[in-house]
Amino acid sequence: LGMFTELKFPVPWGHIAAKAWGPLEGHPVLCLHGWLDNANTFDKLIPLLPRGCYYVAMDFSGHGLSSHRPAGCPYHFLDYVTDVRRVAAALQWRRFTLMGHSMGGAVAGMFCFLYPEMVDKLILLESLGFLLAPEDTEAWLNSKRRVIDRLLSLEAKQQTPKARSPEGALQRLLEANSHLTAEGGAILLQRGATETPAG
Repeated sequence: LGMFTELKFPVPWGHIAAKAWGPLEGHPVLCLHGWLDNANTFDKLIPLLPRGCYYVAMDFSGHGLSSHRPAGCPYHFLDYVTDVRRVAAALQWRRFTLMGHSMGGAVAGMFCFLYPEMVDKLILLESLGFLLAPEDTEAWLNSKRRVIDRLLSLEAKQQTPKARSPEGALQRLLEANSHLTAEGGAILLQRGATETPAG
């Protein structure tokens, strides 16, 4: 299991990088590194693990060979969980094992909590996983999972913006905002629309 392949998954701000070992058809295992580490964390461990698995170690955003988020965008913990969801979607994994080291273990624990149906085993290395007060679980679970799912479905639907005539753009704006007058809409469009060769 010494040989690995480099993987790259496109995301809106660039790409998430990963490396993979083992047979593609093997049992999927996603490996998550710790704070300020990268996918190479697992280089010495993977050769010692069962050979029948397909191990993918990802670099979190801003780590290893993954793209940094745009300047001025903080790295929230939930964003790392969203990175995991993106990689799972890109790999088309419906159910897999999660192995996390340190901070990666906390991300893995939080992912398990939000998407229990996607994880068959959780392996924590030097990590407590994710702990939450029992009275907070319900609200936390519903809101956070909704945030991630909505974000990813919006991104999947991203299309090239439609070009409209100035009149068409105004009409569309007024349809979507019943409280606007035609005059108010025209004022907003002066600064809220961009002219392209197509319209």
